[in-house]
Amino acid sequence: MKKIVQVVLIGGFIVMFAGFRPIEKKWEKPFSRLDSEVRKNSKAYQTLGEATKTIGHRLTGSVNGEKAEEYAFQLLKSYGFTDVAFQPFEVEAWMRDTVTLSIAPSSSDNFREVPVVSLAHSPVESKLQGEIVDVGNGLEEDFEAIKERIKGKVALANINLVGSPGKKNLHRSEKTALAIKYGATGVIMVNGAPGKILLTGTASVTGAIISIPAVCISNESGGELRKWLKEEGPLEAHIDMHNISKPIKARNVIATLRGKTDEKVIIGGHLDSWDLATGAIDNGIGSFAVMDIARTFKALKLKPERTIQFVLFMGEEQGLLGSKHFVGELKKSGEINKVSYMMNLDMTNDPKGVNAFGRDEMNEFFTGVGSAIQHVDQSFKNESSNRAGLHSDHQPFMLEGVPIAGLSGHLDPNVLQCYHADCDDFSLVNKDQFENTVRIASMYLYALANTETIAVSKLSDTKTRDFLISQGLKEELVIGQEWRWEQ
Repeated sequence: MKKIVQVVLIGGFIVMFAGFRPIEKKWEKPFSRLDSEVRKNSKAYQTLGEATKTIGHRLTGSVNGEKAEEYAFQLLKSYGFTDVAFQPFEVEAWMRDTVTLSIAPSSSDNFREVPVVSLAHSPVESKLQGEIVDVGNGLEEDFEAIKERIKGKVALANINLVGSPGKKNLHRSEKTALAIKYGATGVIMVNGAPGKILLTGTASVTGAIISIPAVCISNESGGELRKWLKEEGPLEAHIDMHNISKPIKARNVIATLRGKTDEKVIIGGHLDSWDLATGAIDNGIGSFAVMDIARTFKALKLKPERTIQFVLFMGEEQGLLGSKHFVGELKKSGEINKVSYMMNLDMTNDPKGVNAFGRDEMNEFFTGVGSAIQHVDQSFKNESSNRAGLHSDHQPFMLEGVPIAGLSGHLDPNVLQCYHADCDDFSLVNKDQFENTVRIASMYLYALANTETIAVSKLSDTKTRDFLISQGLKEELVIGQEWRWEQ
C-alpha cells in the first residue's frame, strides 16, 4: 500500500511538473539574459533625462518635436540598428497662444479672472460671452437632462467622474463633441487633480479644429465656481482665445530587427508630448522604454523568429495622428496582414502583469510567460486583466482587428496628478520602476516574437465590429466618429 501511494504521489508530481516546467525552461535562459542586460546597462533613465534637459517638450509640429524625432533616430542608430527610418506625414498642427477666462454674475460687471489653459484644437480666434450651465460629468445623459437649457450656453463639465460609481467616463474630446451636439457655444472643463493644477490635451475627436472654444480650469477653481453659481448665479463667462494652426510635417521613427520570417510584432509608444512641461511621464517613460528595449535586443544580438519593429509615434496627443498614418501605410501595402501583435507602452510604469485587451485566447500564454518571468524576478506579480480601451496608439491597430497587448503597472497619485500638466517633468520619474518596465516588457516582447504559434490572429472586419461591441466601445467610437459600421 505504501508503495502504491508513493507511485501516485510521484506520478501526480510529474503531471504538474510537465504542465509547468517546459514553459519555464523555454524562456528561462533568454529571460535571464534580458534581465541581466537591463539591470547592468539600461540607458533609459539617462537618455530620458538628457532629452528632457536638452530638448524640453516634444510637441508635434514644433521645433522641439523635430529635435525629438532626430534624437530618437540617432539614438537607435547608436545602438547598432542599420534599419532605422523616418516615416513622414503631414498634419495640421495646433499650438496654443493666449487665453483668458473672466466670470461675473449676469447682473454685474464684477468680473473675476480665473486661471485657465486652452484645450487643443480649440478655434484659432474666439471671443465668447455666454451664460454658464453646469452639466456635471458631461456624459450624454447629463446633457440630455438639460438639453433645453444648454443651447447657446457655456457648458461646465468635470474631466473625471464625480459621484457616479459604476459609470463609464468619456474622454474630454467626446464630452466636447456632446457639447457641440447639444448646441453649447463653449466648454469649461474642471480638472480632477486636487489643487491648482491645470490640464491640457485635445478637445477634438478627429484632430481637426473644433467649432467652439474649450478650456480647462483647476479643481480648486471649479469648486469655487460651482459655489459661486449656487450663491449668485446665473454667471457669465468671457473667453478670449488666440491659437495657431498650420500644416506641418512630422515623422514617426521606426527601427526594424529582422526575424527569420516577415511576420511582425510591433512595439510602440508615442514620442510626442504636450508643451506645458517636458512630458517625462506622458510619454517619456513609454517611448524611451521602447528605445531601451531595442538597445537591449541589439546588445544581446538576439535573432527573433518574427520580425520586430520598434516604433516611436508622433502626433498621438493631437489625435493618434502618427499611429493612424502608420496603420494606413500598412493597409496600403498589405503588410497589415503580417502583423501578429502590437504592444503599446503609454505611461507604462513598473509593470505587475499584462492586459490582453479582450482576447481570451491569450490568457494561458500570458499567464505562462508571467510565471516564467517570476522565476527570474520573484517580485513580479503576474497579474492579468483583459479589457480593451481607447485613446492611445493601439487604437488604430485594434480597429483593424490586430491583437493588442499592454502592461498593467502603477503610477503614484502625485505623478498622476501631473497628467498633461505643467508639473510633468523628469523629477517624477522613478529610475527603478522605469527600468522595471524595460525588463518586463522585453521579456513579454521576446516571448511574442519567438513563441511557435500565437493563439490569436487578425480579426475579419465583421468580427472586429463584434469584438468592439463586446468590449463596450461602440458608443465612444460613434461619438469619436471612428465607427465605420452601420449603427
